[in-house]
Amino acid sequence: MSTTPREVDGQVTTTPRYDYPATGYYPAESGDGWLTFAGIMLVFGGFLTLLDGIVALSRSSFYVANAHYVFSDLNTWGWILVVAGVIAVTAGFAVFSGSQWARWSGIVVAAGQALAQLMMIQAYPFWSLCVFAIDLLVIYALAAWGGRRNSLET
Repeated sequence: MSTTPREVDGQVTTTPRYDYPATGYYPAESGDGWLTFAGIMLVFGGFLTLLDGIVALSRSSFYVANAHYVFSDLNTWGWILVVAGVIAVTAGFAVFSGSQWARWSGIVVAAGQALAQLMMIQAYPFWSLCVFAIDLLVIYALAAWGGRRNSLET
């Protein structure tokens, strides 16, 4: 966007003029809301997964009785979820840096966290589906809007 004085129809004006390049990129501000959302939700989803893992380790009666897991037992899945939650929180804070490695690591971590939640769905179905939906929105936000932050900066 340019606000430098220019002449339009013989009159000098300083109204904003959007100078988009011909390559089809839009201003970086258009995706900033989605990127902020992705970072916050990745941290939030990581905390939920961490909480899920801590509950699985400490009080297994909270979950559905006699649930069958993909492999091992509830205690093992508790440790898997604790590790996945810590990694997701770290990746969520890294997304705020705006770098491409943080974007791609956020996508990979959100996808891994979503798969871990789907494998844990036998124990607590509604909770797992809610965190899975959050992870899908994070993947969308980082994949669709993450690359535009640096597109106009030179």
